Amino acid sequence: MKIKVGEKLPSSELFYLDKNNDVKKVDILDLCKDNKTIILGMPGAFTKTCSAIHLPGFVKNFDLALKKGVTKIICIAVNDPNVMKAWGENQNVETKILMAGDPFLKFTKSIGAEVDKSAKGLGVRSNRYTMLVENQVLKKVVEEKETATCELSGAENFLKSI
Repeated sequence: MKIKVGEKLPSSELFYLDKNNDVKKVDILDLCKDNKTIILGMPGAFTKTCSAIHLPGFVKNFDLALKKGVTKIICIAVNDPNVMKAWGENQNVETKILMAGDPFLKFTKSIGAEVDKSAKGLGVRSNRYTMLVENQVLKKVVEEKETATCELSGAENFLKSI
């Protein structure tokens, strides 16, 4: 990952569906302004480890995140906003986690988290990571060596460390 602790996040557009199912475009900097945000970077919606461990762990531990001063959690995957919304509904994220798509890998590539999973039929995706951002500045990031694992980036371990 090329972004380092202490650096400001790069400006980059993400996409999500609002309550009316309208596509909204938002800059990651606007989402992370004047707050303490956890960003979950995932290879893809509905994939095994993402759906079984990474995302549900943060849904389950949402109250613990709030106790740690976190004001927002954003899940970013290399998918379109329709898929991200459907995945969020499937995972019962409700209003706890903003499900944002990075379909063109603009944010993923800007922080150096892209990984080629073409051999598995997935194309270029995001590596698995979890980061803590305060007022647009990266405070902590953990990145898995393999996208199939979710140890460092899992909710319990990450929340213990902040």
